[in-house]
This record gives sequence, C-alpha cells and structure tokens, in this order.
Amino acid sequence: MTRDWKTLAGDLERLLKLRCVPFGMKLFETRDEMEAIPRIRRPKGVHTLDQAVGQASRLGWTVGITADDLVGAQCRAVVGLGNAKDAVWRSGQHMVGVWFETEDDATKHQAAMHCVEDGRYEALAISPLASGRLDPPDIALFYATPGAMIYFINGLQWSGYENFEWSVVGESACADSWGRALTKRQPSLSIPCFAERRYGGVLDDEMLMALPPEQLDQAIAGMAALSRNGFRYPFPQYGIQQDVREGMGVSYPAKEGQGA
Repeated sequence: MTRDWKTLAGDLERLLKLRCVPFGMKLFETRDEMEAIPRIRRPKGVHTLDQAVGQASRLGWTVGITADDLVGAQCRAVVGLGNAKDAVWRSGQHMVGVWFETEDDATKHQAAMHCVEDGRYEALAISPLASGRLDPPDIALFYATPGAMIYFINGLQWSGYENFEWSVVGESACADSWGRALTKRQPSLSIPCFAERRYGGVLDDEMLMALPPEQLDQAIAGMAALSRNGFRYPFPQYGIQQDVREGMGVSYPAKEGQGA
C-alpha cells in the first residue's frame, strides 16, 4: 500500500503536538542497498545508535549505519547488526558493577532484551517519515509526552480494541521500543533509558513509541474519532475541586449515573 508519508507525519505532529519529527527505521541485507537511499548521511565518527536516532528525529537527517559505525555490541545486537549470539555479550559482563550487581543479574538483563535475528542484515537506515525515503520503513517511531502517548494509545484502541502489555528491560530500553517492534511487529512503548537521554538528546518528559507503520493509520483514524467526541490533546484541566457532574455530563450525556 502506497502512503502519503508527509501527510501521515503531519497528522501525527498536529494531533500529538510533537516537538520532534516522527521517523522510520529500515534494515538492509547489504550496505550497498542502504547507501543507495537518496541524500543518505554516513557517520564521520563512532556513535551510539541513540545518536543516529537523535539525528533523524531532532535534526531531520536521513542516516545510514553499519556495525562499524556503532560504539559497541549493545547497540549492534538490538538491531541485528552483530553480537546477539556472542556468549560474552550474552553474559552481560560489561554491565556488571555498572548497571547490575552480579553477573547473574546482567545475564538475565541480556536475555530479556528484544533483539533482531543476528547475521541477516548489514545496515540500517533512519529517516524522517515525511521524507518518504524508506518507503516503506520497517517500523515507525516518535517521541512524545506521556499525555500524548495515552491519547495515541486511545486512538489505537478505538476500533479493534487490544489490551497492550509492555516490558521494561531497564538500561538498553531501545530493546523495549525499536527492538521489540522490529521483532514482534507490535506497538511498543518504552521509557527511554540513560543512554538515550545522555547521547540521543531525549528530553526528561519524553517516551518513545515504535510500531509497524500500517498501524499509524488505525491510530490516526481513532484519534480523529475521539476528537469528534471532544477528546483532544493537550487535555484541558477541569479542576480538582470542581463538582464533576457538569464535566462528565458533556462526555457522557446519555450515560449519566451508569458509571463512567
């Protein structure tokens, strides 16, 4: 299905009042395929994957990376660019005494991470959705406040309701977002970790959503329906000491007394 990526991204920015642009990720089996993308930028230094994501979401760049561009195995493993099968990496030794007290704790953390199958891909590209350069991306992503995220989730649940359950791996939270979305093909919400905030420019009040791009249409249609019902983001404050009946009566005019 061909999509108007510019309009889709614009709808997300308008409905959720996003502060940085929605973007996509796409894996490539060869480096040459990635480097054939128009106006692709290649890193001049060694980065974390969080930095490459930040360049796409906050600077609007289209960025292509290989394993050699990334600082270490933790970044490579999540997106299938190497190390996920490595016994030393899986042991988590590099995180003992840094993020976890014991090697057993670190090993459990590594095992909990969602990682793309190792050995299939050589490269990854990240680009603003509106550019259309990854048509289609494997997954779409955006940063937003918690209020915007619950509104987006409400939109996803408007039609074809599903109860969402997400994991919190802790540090390496990219495994909860892009790692999980790439492997499970499901909406994946995360609380960005220290590395994403220190190196990727993620703000203190931001969360990250990653999901298959076709589900954006479902969420946008749902948010449009909610908007027609008077539910819009940002949410207007009613007041913590006001009589609630007037406000509830607007949202549930035919259901007063039935429980809201």
